[in-house]
Amino acid sequence: MSKPRVLAVCLGNICRSPMVEAVLAHTANERGIDIEVDSAGTAGYHIGEEPDERTVATCKKHGVPIDSTARQVKREDFTTFDYILASDKNNLSNLESMKPRGSTAVVRLFGSWDDNKEIADPYYGGMNGFERCYQQCVRYSNALLDEITASKPKM
Repeated sequence: MSKPRVLAVCLGNICRSPMVEAVLAHTANERGIDIEVDSAGTAGYHIGEEPDERTVATCKKHGVPIDSTARQVKREDFTTFDYILASDKNNLSNLESMKPRGSTAVVRLFGSWDDNKEIADPYYGGMNGFERCYQQCVRYSNALLDEITASKPKM
C-alpha cells in the first residue's frame, strides 16, 4: 500500500492549513507513520507567500518544523490526494463545489475525526487564536492518524 497523501485546506493558505500541514507531518513522524502532507487555499490571495509569522512562531514554540509556500487548490488535487481536510464549513463547501467528477479524495472537515468543530481563522485575532488552532491541529492529527493506521492492512 502506498503512503497516504493528505492536503490541508483553509482560505488563504497562510494560517491554518500550513499549521495543519506542519503539525500532521510532525505528529506522523513522531508516531513512525509514513505520510505525505501538503496544504493549499481555496482562494488565491497569498500564492507564493510564506505562512503568517504567528503560525510560524506557534509551531516553533512547540518544536514543530514548518516550511510551506502558499498555493491554491488545483483540480488534480482531488485525484492526487487521499484526504482533503477542510479547516471550516465554508472551505468544505467551496471544496465540494470545486470537486470534479471522478474525484477519489475523501473531502471532510478536519474536525470531523474528533469533535466535529471548525478551526476558527486566527488571522484577525491575537496569539491565543493561533494557540487554539495548534491544539486542535494536534488532536485532529492524532485522530486522523488513528483512522489511517487502523485501516492499513496487516502484513
